[in-house]
Amino acid sequence: MSFAPGTALPPPDFEVASAFPEAAWLRQVSAARDWASVRRYVDGLPQEVSRSFLVSVLDEVPGIEGWMREILAADPDDVLALTVLGAREVAIGWEIRTAASAKQVSRAQFTALHAHLRRAEQALIRATALDPASDAAWAERLTTAMGLELGQNEARRRYDRLTAHHPHHFNGQGRLLQQLCPKWGGSWEAVHGFARECLLNAPEGALSGAMVAEVHLEHRLALRGQEREAYLRQPHVHAELAEAADRSVFHPQFRRDYGWVTAQSVFAAMFSLVGDLPRAAACFRALGPLASKYPWSYLGDPAEALVKHRDAALAKA
Repeated sequence: MSFAPGTALPPPDFEVASAFPEAAWLRQVSAARDWASVRRYVDGLPQEVSRSFLVSVLDEVPGIEGWMREILAADPDDVLALTVLGAREVAIGWEIRTAASAKQVSRAQFTALHAHLRRAEQALIRATALDPASDAAWAERLTTAMGLELGQNEARRRYDRLTAHHPHHFNGQGRLLQQLCPKWGGSWEAVHGFARECLLNAPEGALSGAMVAEVHLEHRLALRGQEREAYLRQPHVHAELAEAADRSVFHPQFRRDYGWVTAQSVFAAMFSLVGDLPRAAACFRALGPLASKYPWSYLGDPAEALVKHRDAALAKA
């Protein structure tokens, strides 16, 4: 569903199952503790389909960590269970830490985060040893590397292991992009270079082009006051966004793979911020009512920020 001119606009729909109905089914079978059905479904997917999305659905199921430990007690080599357990430990740790800046996070919060990340590492190391091609496990290990402050080289090593089997892995690219930002010990030169590399190395129509929009969003966020507006007014920022969108979300070969809502949303946000309302409107129309909380959570309340920018873009289009 896309927006037709003159139609009333519905509120943004942040429910992931609205874009990918299989998420609702996964939740249902998980609530029923039907691991055999989960395994059959995931194992039956084509190899090129990212398992990271499916693991992200499972790791939000309350209490699933206890169930995964029961499964692993019976079968210690269940790679999917190891990965879901590791992802759940990561999610719990990050909930404790919160998304606040490091200065606002207490020592107790960091201690708890690191404890959960170390438990996650144990499960995920075993998962990648048993199955070196597990995209979801390697992607989670990028997050544990960041949270445990293992450094840029180790993060790059893990990313290389991921992309050896899954080139242009959208979820993995987004995680390494975070690691390469100055806030995690990287540099703007490194992270902009990485985003450009993702764009140019991927096939046209791939989600990877959204890394260019993500890095500009991160760079803007790191600035304050008038510096933010000055950054966005630089001609090269708009040019890079337009090029990346043309090679990804606006390309005829663009597909609605896992992650497409986020990719389209981050372009919608950045085109809105730089004042390119026609391109922003094109992104919003492609999304219809679908939405992801990121990137709008960077701009305030996600629903309010999205509606504000969507209304402005569609009014001018």
